[in-house]
Amino acid sequence: MNRKYRKTVIAGNWKMNMLASEIKPFMEELKANLPKARTCEMVLCVPGVMVPAMVKAGKDCKVAAGGEDVSCFEKGAYTGEVSASQLADVGAKYCIVGHSERRQYHGEDDMLVNAKARALLDKGIMPIICVGESLEQRESNLTMEYVAYQVKAALSGIDASQLRRCVIAYEPIWAIGTGKTATAEQAQEVCEGIRAVIRGIYGARPARAVSILYGGSMNAKNAYELLAQPDIDGGLIGGASLKPVDFATIIKATDQG
Repeated sequence: MNRKYRKTVIAGNWKMNMLASEIKPFMEELKANLPKARTCEMVLCVPGVMVPAMVKAGKDCKVAAGGEDVSCFEKGAYTGEVSASQLADVGAKYCIVGHSERRQYHGEDDMLVNAKARALLDKGIMPIICVGESLEQRESNLTMEYVAYQVKAALSGIDASQLRRCVIAYEPIWAIGTGKTATAEQAQEVCEGIRAVIRGIYGARPARAVSILYGGSMNAKNAYELLAQPDIDGGLIGGASLKPVDFATIIKATDQG
């Protein structure tokens, strides 16, 4: 982490878990385990139907609410979709785009991820843009080539002023939900590479201001080591974000250096 130039973000991704009725007791337990002085931005991204409940419950803990996906369209006959305007209207501050599960199960490509990120920015919501390689790509030494393309595509048409409101999440696909985690050195190498790609597009100053998160099975046990890396500015947390004590432990791990 480097707080001199950028903010630290710990964002939970609940995926299709929990109920709106479970949010209040979750937040009460989380609050009881949080440190008094917090050194990071705390976010919980939840299914769209639960965003209003998260907004309400998160105020006391200063936890921002986020969505897990968004439509690239503003309005219209798109049954089941949720627009950026609708998310903004119920109080979402962040939204995940390009998660590997969306790419794998729903066939989302890089241009769609870009369209969604731009739709969010237009409505004042900060996109958490996910990128990451498969195990096959890593074993073929194609990690940075693939991730660099994803970053460039996701940021296409986004200017430097908008970049300041973007968060990048590096999620190696082989480490999501598998229990496998990139070593701190592997994660740092790719996050440093992502920052170099951004530097090549926007220049040094904008690049050093972008928060880059690690999202491959960060948990209460490995968070401290991962967050000690200079280019890892937080985490996009899956399973551990469903457990208040574990999520609080990861938040505490940002209080270092």
